[in-house]
Amino acid sequence: MPKFAQLAKFRVVLRTGLGFVVLGVGSSVCGAAAVGLLLFLQGIPAEMGGRNWVLLTCAAAYVLLSVLVGSAWTALLHRRTAVWFAQGRRPDAAEARRALRLPRDLALVSGTLWLGGTVVLGTLTAVLGSALDALGVTLAVGLGGLLTVGLMYLFAEWVARPILIRALEVSPPRNAVSVSVLSRLAITWAVASGVPLLGVLIVAAPPDIGKADQTASLIMLSIVGLVSGAIGTALLARAVAAPLHRLRMAVGLITRGRKDVSVRVDDASEIGSLQVSVNSMVAGLREQDRLRDLFGRHVGIDVARHALEHGASLTGDVREVAALFVDVVDSTALAYRLPPEEIVRKLNRLFDSVVSAVDARGGLVNKFQGDAALCVFGAPTRHSDPATAALSAARAIRDAVREAGELDLGIGVAWGRVFAGQLGSSSRLEYTVIGDAVNEAARLTEHAKHVPGRVLASDTVWSASSPSEQALWTRHEALHLRGREAPTKTWTN
Repeated sequence: MPKFAQLAKFRVVLRTGLGFVVLGVGSSVCGAAAVGLLLFLQGIPAEMGGRNWVLLTCAAAYVLLSVLVGSAWTALLHRRTAVWFAQGRRPDAAEARRALRLPRDLALVSGTLWLGGTVVLGTLTAVLGSALDALGVTLAVGLGGLLTVGLMYLFAEWVARPILIRALEVSPPRNAVSVSVLSRLAITWAVASGVPLLGVLIVAAPPDIGKADQTASLIMLSIVGLVSGAIGTALLARAVAAPLHRLRMAVGLITRGRKDVSVRVDDASEIGSLQVSVNSMVAGLREQDRLRDLFGRHVGIDVARHALEHGASLTGDVREVAALFVDVVDSTALAYRLPPEEIVRKLNRLFDSVVSAVDARGGLVNKFQGDAALCVFGAPTRHSDPATAALSAARAIRDAVREAGELDLGIGVAWGRVFAGQLGSSSRLEYTVIGDAVNEAARLTEHAKHVPGRVLASDTVWSASSPSEQALWTRHEALHLRGREAPTKTWTN
């Protein structure tokens, strides 16, 4: 790992560790101070007379002990995650689960210490004072503990987020042990209004705990509620609203056609599951595009679109098309003289010229047959002038191959009605064209190999082409094609 990356990870570990310690100490001290101020305003320690110093001394000692124990406990919990994170290695499943439990464990540490304080100080107050004073201390410390634990959890999630993100890579949200969005909302409600309002209810409702004026206590509880509510809402917004905003932005990009979108999984609740789902959806869309691209490269874009629109079925229709057949001259001798890889390179360059010429004129390279290719104009996509396009493509292919000077070839072009559609079985389909025009184009190709222009077109395809294209062709002799009784009038270029 580069030195600067190692240093950056160490800074994150140090920042989270110090954050947990400061969070634990600060929450304990601030919570204890708020509880102590509330009890002072209620006048409970004063009712104990000369023995109140015992309660105050024990309370201060317990707070100090809680700070020390809580800091050590927090450091121990953090150390289990800091090791693998600082080393820059991927955590194993157990380490990832422990990291994801870190906010809950820290809240448990805080809750345990506050529970102990509630029991100790409540019992001590019952011994030193009255039962009503003990009830007031118990309720005040308990409410302070609930408020502190709730804020502790929300703060711990925020501080530990860099570590949680790495842990979620190993333990996905659906497998993670964490609070749900509903539980997080409940914690925020308790911190923002539940606990402070319960404190107001306890102070204002009978029996009257403490003999002091309740106005100051109610004002204090209101201030605590406002402050804790603002903090809890801000932490909730950061934990829930911010990821949802990023998800909305990502989905917006996806709907506009972007497939390179990736959402960072940084939450172990349902939001994290949604982030994983969005990433999986984008990966699926990318895979579909890749398969569609590969499908189109194998069978042609038009055939792929036709298959996607009409499904995989043994169907088709009869079309009038122009068929163009290309075949290499003396391919057997060529294969004998040259190594296979050299033949493949030459054929690929030839077929590149064929595909370029046919695609540019709206045709379809239906199939490659060894050193030959069958091209169709008019299926599966209808063509406004397939005959002219086929004759123009034949001339372009011949010129490109002659310019390359690597291979010799023959090209035959014919016109007629053919079946165009899916052929094969339910488990293996192939789009093809079958008809006399295809056979005629293949037969013309054999004769075209011996014609100076290397291109022969039937009279029917020449007649169906535009006058400007017809002017580029000259009449050739009538040929007797194999399998046909009547002679075929031909044209050459």
